[in-house]
Amino acid sequence: MDIKVLLGKKIQEIRKSKNLTQEKMAELLGIETSSLSNIERGKYYPTAENLAKIADILSVEPFKLYIFNHNKSITELKSDINKMLEKADENELRLVYKVLNSILNY
Repeated sequence: MDIKVLLGKKIQEIRKSKNLTQEKMAELLGIETSSLSNIERGKYYPTAENLAKIADILSVEPFKLYIFNHNKSITELKSDINKMLEKADENELRLVYKVLNSILNY
């Protein structure tokens, strides 16, 4: 996937998690809402200055905007989890079981 698209999705995801509207974030950035929309859709790449402002507004380190592991498919996630479980020792497996059991409320 295009890095502009991945970056845009990451910005949008974090913005929404902070309960910021596009309008409010665009205002804080000093750009048009349509410009922010184009960034979030991966149509345009933000300037270095705006990228720094985006990270500041979202209260994240700029490099975190480039961590895209969250966009893996379910198949990839399951494969990664299985690989991790294969390497885990008995105590780690028991801990993982307790955590999953707690999350899934079984």
